[in-house]
Amino acid sequence: MYNSLTYKTKQFFWLILKLSIVIGCTYFIYLRLGKNEQLFFSDFYQKLSKNNIFSFKTAFILFIFSFLNWFLEILKWKYLVGFLKKISFYKAAKQSLASLTTSLITPNRIGEYGAKAIYFNKNDRKKILGLNFVGNFYQMLMTLFFGVIGFSYFSFLHKVEINFPQIFIIFLTIFIAITAFFLIIKRFNLGELYFKKVRNFTKKIPLSLNIKVSFLSFLRFVVFSHQFYFLLIIFTVNISYLEAISAITSVYLIASIIPMLSLFDVVLKSSVAIWVFSFFNAEPLTILSITTLMWILNFVLPAIIGCYFVLTFKPNFVK
Repeated sequence: MYNSLTYKTKQFFWLILKLSIVIGCTYFIYLRLGKNEQLFFSDFYQKLSKNNIFSFKTAFILFIFSFLNWFLEILKWKYLVGFLKKISFYKAAKQSLASLTTSLITPNRIGEYGAKAIYFNKNDRKKILGLNFVGNFYQMLMTLFFGVIGFSYFSFLHKVEINFPQIFIIFLTIFIAITAFFLIIKRFNLGELYFKKVRNFTKKIPLSLNIKVSFLSFLRFVVFSHQFYFLLIIFTVNISYLEAISAITSVYLIASIIPMLSLFDVVLKSSVAIWVFSFFNAEPLTILSITTLMWILNFVLPAIIGCYFVLTFKPNFVK
């Protein structure tokens, strides 16, 4: 009787949790698209129609970009998990898309770690966290590497005034906060063993897998940055290829180093993009439309698919 009650309680808890994730994700997407004071939906729709975004050729190319973006991300996750256990591409897709849906309402997509780990046995979850960290690390590395190059060229080209003392203070604050965090963990032994196990596990990942994951991260960065460039062409922004790529990589660099609720990442990227492309006299409404469309194609649509996988997820105790 007690076991039956516990089982039903767990089932009810998971049902409420899954519904909360899906409803929360749907509601915040609605807020960004339907109640956005920066970009009214009617203006956004008119801008898309005016630039023939809904034509078959343009829509097809944009969807191909988004498909490749997530194909590479799913393939990267499949290879990473393959170090621990072999999974199919479909399972990797299910885990990646469901974790995207879950992570959208968490700062810097931190919820992705827990969402992916929950698909695996308790004994493997720490290792899954380590593998997920490796995947995200290489993606961030590509953003930083190309972003620094792009922003350096962009700053030199437009003689952007950089407040180095202020930047130094920001990075010093971040460094002190991270150092204090790890010192507290070490002083009070708060999860020190846990972090040590994760670190030791990631060290065991072979060089060949690291190279493969870094290459896939590079390809993914190339795909979504050129999707942005394709939209600049479609929206007739008068800018050369080299200038466009330097501006795009600068946008992703600046946006990636500012922690923010993932779902409102589009607001941050829009603000940064408007500032960067103002040097090319690009219309703010055009840049807002491009960043919003990028967000819809690469986050909203995959997150909607992920909603299905969240709702159909079955924890280990009911499998």
